Amino acid sequence: MRAINPTTEELIAEFPEHTNDEVVQRLNAAREGFERWRHTPIVERARHFRLLANELRRGITHLSRRMTDEMGKPITQARAEVEKCAWACEYFADHAGTLLEARHIETEASDSYVTYEPLGVVLAIMPWNFPLWQVFRFAAPAMMAGNVTLLKHASSTPGCARDIVELFDAAGFPAGTFQHLFLNNRKTEELIRHSDVAALTLTGSTRAGRAVASVAGESLKKCVLELGGSDPFVVLADCDLDKTVDKAVQGRFQNNGQSCIAAKRFIVEDAIYDEFVARFKSAIEALKVGDPHDEDTDVGPMARKDLRDELHKQVKRSLRQGARCLVGGEPLDRPGYFYAPTLLIDVTPEMPAFAEETFGPVAAVVRARDTDEAIELANTSDFGLGASIWTSRSRGHNLVGRLRAGFVAVNEIVKSDPRLPFGGIKDSGFGRELAAEGIHEFTNIKTIYVA
Repeated sequence: MRAINPTTEELIAEFPEHTNDEVVQRLNAAREGFERWRHTPIVERARHFRLLANELRRGITHLSRRMTDEMGKPITQARAEVEKCAWACEYFADHAGTLLEARHIETEASDSYVTYEPLGVVLAIMPWNFPLWQVFRFAAPAMMAGNVTLLKHASSTPGCARDIVELFDAAGFPAGTFQHLFLNNRKTEELIRHSDVAALTLTGSTRAGRAVASVAGESLKKCVLELGGSDPFVVLADCDLDKTVDKAVQGRFQNNGQSCIAAKRFIVEDAIYDEFVARFKSAIEALKVGDPHDEDTDVGPMARKDLRDELHKQVKRSLRQGARCLVGGEPLDRPGYFYAPTLLIDVTPEMPAFAEETFGPVAAVVRARDTDEAIELANTSDFGLGASIWTSRSRGHNLVGRLRAGFVAVNEIVKSDPRLPFGGIKDSGFGRELAAEGIHEFTNIKTIYVA
């Protein structure tokens, strides 16, 4: 497990994979930890998560720097990620008791009701792009429900993985309730099949999701998959253009463009296309690219060289098929895995910039004749994670039902929120995280019927 600074290309640290004996030890600890944690009163679980929120805020400087060092996230965004993790901990500490209350249903029985019981040890396979948030987004609801966690984090962010474990330890979580493992893909597959693992969750690529779901299916294990996205950003002629352009820049280029819910396909009604493109171009050109530790940096490096190389191939293939590049379009000639913020226009559905997920700072603009074609283009995708539409509020209300995605925003970018369920359809996965739906995912929804 190697952490390489994407800004300098220097090795930060290297960690060995856990041995088979160490995996067995942690599985045993998790199994024993679950038997204690499931019977821990929910008010006591909540106390630990409030302490965890405090630890996150106390360590915000170190934690944000670690993220920036290991995956290149601009430092201001890294601090915001830490704060969001603390919010999730507090939200589920405050609300899990209500969300998990037994639900009584009137039937012919003297009593009939539904309870929510934890499943056990849940394996969490997590990515590098939001190395803290993705973990806490799962862990807070799942563990407040009484489950315990085994974390298999991305190999490129091992320092973040260790930091998270230290946070849980500092908050006094009992032994075995939250542990991590450095594993390769083969050992991860073996772990999924292990009888002590009750369920799993994965945030990652569609390819990884298919592989994990296949293994989980063989064992009939519950899994939640939050996979890739190619979110449409639908711009209609009656939008507030100033706000729309500002949000387009934020939605595409935050986290250096490396987000499953980033706006990637900008589908613009013909009547406003030229003006949107002109303003979008100026705003992209104004972005500051540089050292992600600099408070003024808007866009830092991509997380790895292979990711940058793949993105550039997608851009070149799209240009060969007729797209035009108005800004960027090339890796930057400097140390680090930097890719210039890029604007492609005249993009069509057969091009990689439209048909594939572009995981980096590249915006693809598509012209639509009218609203109907804009909606049709938005739905022309194998993905279905999020979508946004930019129009009047009343018109947006009328159109959201036509967009096929797990999350649809009107006049706002797509973003996860502990109060709202989050997840996708089609090749973007299945299951939900956060809110009531998320906390119930890793429970046995048990029906009780008393005659």
